[in-house]
Amino acid sequence: MSDKVTDLRSAIERLKEMPGQLLETHVPVEPMAELSGIYRHVGAGGTVKRPTKEGPAMLFHRVKGHPGAKAAIGLLASRKRVASLLDCPPEKLGWKLFECAGHPIEPVVIHGKAQCQEVVHRADSPDFDLRKLVPAPTNTPVDAGPYITLGMCYASHPDTGLSDVTIHRLCIQGKDELSIFFTPGARHIGAMAERAEELNQRLPISVSIGVDPAIEVGSCFEPPTTPLGFDELSIAGALRGEPVKLCRCLTVKEHAIANAEYVIEGEVIPGVRVQEDQNSHTGYAMPEFPGYTGPASSQCWMIKVTAVTHRKDPILQTCIGPSEEHVSMAGIPTEASIIGMIEKAMPGRLQNVYCCSAGGGKYMAVLQFCKKTASDEGRQRQAALLAFSAFSELKHIFLVDEDVDCFDMNDVLWAMNTRFQGDADIITIPGVRCHPLDPSNDPDFSPSIRDHGIACKTIFDCTVPFSLKKRFQRAQFLDVDPSPWMSGQKEHEV
Repeated sequence: MSDKVTDLRSAIERLKEMPGQLLETHVPVEPMAELSGIYRHVGAGGTVKRPTKEGPAMLFHRVKGHPGAKAAIGLLASRKRVASLLDCPPEKLGWKLFECAGHPIEPVVIHGKAQCQEVVHRADSPDFDLRKLVPAPTNTPVDAGPYITLGMCYASHPDTGLSDVTIHRLCIQGKDELSIFFTPGARHIGAMAERAEELNQRLPISVSIGVDPAIEVGSCFEPPTTPLGFDELSIAGALRGEPVKLCRCLTVKEHAIANAEYVIEGEVIPGVRVQEDQNSHTGYAMPEFPGYTGPASSQCWMIKVTAVTHRKDPILQTCIGPSEEHVSMAGIPTEASIIGMIEKAMPGRLQNVYCCSAGGGKYMAVLQFCKKTASDEGRQRQAALLAFSAFSELKHIFLVDEDVDCFDMNDVLWAMNTRFQGDADIITIPGVRCHPLDPSNDPDFSPSIRDHGIACKTIFDCTVPFSLKKRFQRAQFLDVDPSPWMSGQKEHEV
């Protein structure tokens, strides 16, 4: 590969070098439902309703109603692309992020004008209108409105001054208003906003859109791997081997990512809650990672926008909520968190982890575990319990042996069919808080569930008992390099 990836534009250039990984079009696209409807067929994948598939990223050079702006979607909707953009083999991504989380490189603030501030629009200007400045797509016809799905929200705690970056659900509500949804008790910026509200203070915030993919992936770590006060931009710094560059915002006392395509500056207003679908009145928010369109919230917080800045000829980066892009951003940091937790407790046993597409990167993990001695029997289930501790939103864990490819769900299901008995190998843990976006986590679904968001967590142990491993050896084929037979050359007579 040629130049380093440092921002969205260099990431796009990297994809141009990879055959079949970027599709560019100059056909005008309507951001209202059409853009997402197109990409659903081209490359969304993930938990998007079929027919969909994993395909190339797309770059739309012409977005209706937004002259000069472009839209990119699907850059991370492939583990292969993520691996290339992070300069790491696909099967080692979880391990690389685990190492980077342990050796962070803190961001630095640059002086002078940043790339993200080449063009400035202040909200006190009479013609300022967020809806016209940012070509945010509305993913389905019933969405609450245009959503910024890949906005890197950056804020600082009112008491400590420590900063954090997180991705949140952001809906454009008016010419200078954004709604932001905080999952209760789950995100650090939500805790910052709650504390600012207790102090009756506005919380300065920046939203950086279109950034280095290392930032997008690194920002998706969660506690306990990254506790309150841990700036996930330092993980992106470790991924690149150099600090993420920040700049000072122009209208609020906060920082933004200096080479972002767009930056929205503003303040979270205390004591104000927004009905998310106040403009559409559909009852829906947007498609979420489990594959369903989530209900509109009446408890969204409100960001009063003070400015929009952007690069010349900016590129709006977006994603479809249930797509493979979410699997990459949420799943790979989850893999890293699980690796970190289990490696501390039983080093050398865990071979790999995969948070697969079917779980949206959050609900399901496959753990590849090696039993080295008879005393390791049972440790695989302890590893599963540690994984639940590493990431609270996990619902199902599949345990497989080291001869099973944890990244191949057909191989995982093969192990389930030949190494698993339902009466002996299912371990259930009922009544545990999981995730509110799973519609089955509700008392209406099962009388065993006391409150919405509670689940029965389940371990599927598809490993062979250590004492029986010799009986379960897979067929051993001759290890042959097939390249001479695949070169296309004609056979030569001897």
